[in-house]
Amino acid sequence: MLEQFPPAEAVALAAFAEQHGFTGVMASDHFQPWLPQQGESSFVWSVLAALGERTTGDLGPGVTTPTFRWHPAMVAQASATLASMYPGRHWLGIGSGEALNEHIVGEYWPEAHERINRMFEAVDVIKKLFTASIAGREVRHAGPHFKLETTRLWTMPPVAPEIFVATQGPVTAKRAGRQVDGIITTGADDERLRVLLAKFDEGAREGGRDRSKLTRVLQLHLSWAPTDEEAMANALREWPIAGMRFARGDIRSPFEFEQLARSVRPEDFTGRLTVSSDPDVHRAHIQRLIDLGFDRIYLHNVGRNQREWLEVFGRDVLPRLVR
Repeated sequence: MLEQFPPAEAVALAAFAEQHGFTGVMASDHFQPWLPQQGESSFVWSVLAALGERTTGDLGPGVTTPTFRWHPAMVAQASATLASMYPGRHWLGIGSGEALNEHIVGEYWPEAHERINRMFEAVDVIKKLFTASIAGREVRHAGPHFKLETTRLWTMPPVAPEIFVATQGPVTAKRAGRQVDGIITTGADDERLRVLLAKFDEGAREGGRDRSKLTRVLQLHLSWAPTDEEAMANALREWPIAGMRFARGDIRSPFEFEQLARSVRPEDFTGRLTVSSDPDVHRAHIQRLIDLGFDRIYLHNVGRNQREWLEVFGRDVLPRLVR
């Protein structure tokens, strides 16, 4: 979470994580932190390049929005460059955006259905650029939301980065199954996750795609500390977002989130965030998600106690997970 740590510290923590058994990194793309006290929000593409130098696993933005702050062509160029630097390691995570980050350019903030349509058109532009550039051809695009004059990417790896779409809704999951290489979602109750994965697979079947070659990614927030009391204190202080049981895509300021966070209580995390000092409780939860069908699970311990957590999970949790 680049909202919580300065970029150099975040890179060092990712390297420390790899030393303790973790095999990949998802870095958040925010212009602002969720809450003022989080205190940071560095530029994800710079951090990803540094992560590539310090680690050996996969890496990607989780997720970037190529529809407001960025034109899809710029995201395509950034992704192609990273994939050229670190062959076979980079994937491109794409989302429809939240006002917290995207409203800063001063454009009209549309409703969710339009944001999703913009996202899928952006995916189309990026895929066109990737395909044409690998073939050494130029391409153009004229759609309802984006225009691209005749051009190509001049730095392009032989194999395009995988494109994953982030969603928490079944309709978007099905659409993603037809169009992209994978899905990214966040932790939720098991039944909701089953529905998302089923819709993603359904879309893949309708698109005549090989489901075994598609990737199912989960971003799992959790709170671990040496005591249950510390774990809950970390959750309330650092990640009250998990306890907000309402849509947050239209909230524009960290200071608005700060006001809303004051209403979050420990019981609001039930079913939304595992808060425990027991590594085995977390291990059982992660194993259940693996059994649901997720191929990659990126863990975010919400507290600042990162090195302590990485040591404990590297020793007591990761080795006991069964794929």
